[in-house]
Amino acid sequence: MAINEQEIQEIVRNVLKGMGTATAPAASKAPEKKLLGIFETADEAIAAAKRAQKEIQPMPLEFREKIIANIRKKTLENAKLLSELAVEETGMGNVGHKIIKHQLVAEKTPGTEDLSTIAWSGDRGLTLTEMGPWGVIGAVCPSTNPTATVICNSIGMLAAGNAVVFMPHPSAKNCSNLAIDMVNRASIEVGGPENIVTAVAEPTMDVSNYIFKHKDIDMLCATGGPGVVTAVLSSGKRAMGAGAGNPPVLVDETANIPKAAEDIINGCTFDNNLPCIAEKEVVVVDTVADELIYHMEQNGCYHASPEEVQKLVDTVLDDKNGKKVISRKCVGRSAKVLLGKIGVTVGDEVRCIIFEGEKTHPLIWTELMMPILGIVRVKNVDEGIAVAVELEHGNRHSAHMHSTNINNLTRFGKAIDTAIFVKNAPSYAALGFGGEGYPTFTICSRTGEGLTSAKSFTKARRCVMGDALCIR
Repeated sequence: MAINEQEIQEIVRNVLKGMGTATAPAASKAPEKKLLGIFETADEAIAAAKRAQKEIQPMPLEFREKIIANIRKKTLENAKLLSELAVEETGMGNVGHKIIKHQLVAEKTPGTEDLSTIAWSGDRGLTLTEMGPWGVIGAVCPSTNPTATVICNSIGMLAAGNAVVFMPHPSAKNCSNLAIDMVNRASIEVGGPENIVTAVAEPTMDVSNYIFKHKDIDMLCATGGPGVVTAVLSSGKRAMGAGAGNPPVLVDETANIPKAAEDIINGCTFDNNLPCIAEKEVVVVDTVADELIYHMEQNGCYHASPEEVQKLVDTVLDDKNGKKVISRKCVGRSAKVLLGKIGVTVGDEVRCIIFEGEKTHPLIWTELMMPILGIVRVKNVDEGIAVAVELEHGNRHSAHMHSTNINNLTRFGKAIDTAIFVKNAPSYAALGFGGEGYPTFTICSRTGEGLTSAKSFTKARRCVMGDALCIR
């Protein structure tokens, strides 16, 4: 049974208070069966998807919607299992929050209604521009969101008439492949084709590189780090890239400070800060900084001392070729776990670690995918805008602001120029949770599509009838 918006909000409120988080199941809980759509070789996976796409393309939109409706149904039925398996396999994130992601994907991801036709009628006839499929899409999935991304992309890409060859992250292959199996079973159950989505059983970078270059892959879509995005953009094919971000949140002196503090911490701690849109650092005007920090502490934040911050630097960042990079062992871990790694014991009520620092501090300058939130004080909103733009690193991904000054909001929005700009709400409002709009877990800021949906995976086709079919 679908869960309505009010019930979802109640779930997230409980989870954000540290309640209702399920424990991970034993590995044996996963169904013992042959997973549909999972092949030994890339050639097999691509060939199967190509056969399926030949059935999908001529399929009436009404029948595509029938398959999509069953994908939505099965996603709601399996949201808890998929979420538990994702956390168990990757060690990252929060089960309760991942359940909410699956519910959002199931209920709000656009289907065929996202496709539109443009028509011109006049003395010289009728012209239509319609959106058609690319064919077989190669889609890279991240370990940070390994199941909801599969389902979200499956709905949008299928709605557009494509089949998909997924490339799951090796550290999340089991739960991603289970989601692929679920999508295929949803199709077969309602009389649709098998292998509408496929993958290779043992994903590697070599396998992905082979898929990138394969002649039967018509389009590429990468959701992941800058390396894989660069790889698909270098393929010579039509490619879309959802890459890195370091979203700042700017707070000026006109903001509702208690609400801003609550929103920022709720957004930052959602799924242990794994979402690429989540608040990664705070830039705040000095006159309200102390008040903001006080209210953050009231919302489950641990204010780390300088000595503890240095221990965190040594723990959550690794040195790689003279550069600080985040430690995979710490990505998506809870504040409680991260503090435990430096010898600080806290209860489950602590959701986030905060500290003050300069903009160049490594835990502020580096995108952290964990609930550690650095705070930078600035003299005024003009300095704040400049600092926030610098910290976003030109990724043009996401940014947030708390203010009641329309001019300040407008100036920051223009200056930061991101695909997502959330005002006076938690970051997840951008994905239709507590805000308007639809969700997606493939946000292509680097290639300009922004929040992807079915129409993102189509190409325009013009159909012209000369001197006919104009009957006015």
